[in-house]
Amino acid sequence: MSLYAELHRHLGGSVVPRILWRYFERNRSDLAQRFTGYSDFEEFFTRPRNTLSEYLELHTLVESVQTHEALPYFIYRLIRGAYIFENLAYLELRYTPYLRTPEHLPQSERIDKMAEIIEIVGRASQQTEYPIVTRQILCMHSRLPYEVNRAIVDLAAQYPNYICAVDLAGGDAQYSERLDEFVGLYAHARSLGLNTTGHLYETTEGCYPKLLPYLMRIGHGIQIPLRHPELLREVAARGQCLEVCPTTYLKTGTLQEINQLKPVFDRCFDEGVDIAICTDNAGLHNVRLPFEYESLLTHDVIGFNELRACQEAAFRHAFAWPHRKQPSSLLTDVLLRQIDNMREDELREGGAEDSLLLS
Repeated sequence: MSLYAELHRHLGGSVVPRILWRYFERNRSDLAQRFTGYSDFEEFFTRPRNTLSEYLELHTLVESVQTHEALPYFIYRLIRGAYIFENLAYLELRYTPYLRTPEHLPQSERIDKMAEIIEIVGRASQQTEYPIVTRQILCMHSRLPYEVNRAIVDLAAQYPNYICAVDLAGGDAQYSERLDEFVGLYAHARSLGLNTTGHLYETTEGCYPKLLPYLMRIGHGIQIPLRHPELLREVAARGQCLEVCPTTYLKTGTLQEINQLKPVFDRCFDEGVDIAICTDNAGLHNVRLPFEYESLLTHDVIGFNELRACQEAAFRHAFAWPHRKQPSSLLTDVLLRQIDNMREDELREGGAEDSLLLS
């Protein structure tokens, strides 16, 4: 049984449509009434958008219901599905904690409440019946003020048991006017000993080489091999990994066909740049991580050797996978065997996917 590591999944886009719809029916009839039924909602939620900005607006819908009361509901179902249907052994879940705090509160009180959100997500992610190694990545946001983003970085350093890195989200085309500010925030994060990743070089408008030296991984980064291949040797020398999310680029209009990713993989492999295949927003796409691998394979974007290399790269670049604390592979091997055994026991017990999704 193949096991997977997921390095780029957003909490706001991780909830599959059926579970979100069931939550609306039970708890937010005002949102459910906007649609004629589930089919109408699913079509709205998963259809391709014209731009990344339009695509990101869907996060606002989900963030509004991912309150501190509802987060355990969503995270339990996320972890369960990731374990049973995706064979995930490792998951980094990223989100902006400020956007899960009550909107009516003043900024200072919302900042204070971010710690509560981190603890709720952390506790809810520790599911003994579905033993996935999980960590959080806290996202700064291009539309939030400096004070909030600085507080997010500082808070990340206070919860090493829950948080493995910081990120910058909100659409990479929005960074230009505040680029020096974001460079300073990343420099501060590195000074605190934090791991770093960031949404960068996803779109043609989001190419900022000034940020690259501060990142340990690059969120998306597909425009580097596509439009700026001269940077690949620097990326390889830094040991940076691209977090490539194939379906995202079709949903945002960044690419028209998945075959357009072939030069991304070919050029990265040629220059020794690792790629971790990820889902980004599995719920918005209504796909699971093994499908992303299969889709790349069946469209001849990668071969089986490259598929295996990407699987291994994901674990190698995972910020909190056990090998980072114990260089010997013994701990990893033991953990993998435990996960395999528990997963086989789970699958033998049966249970249809539909009944799991609806509960």
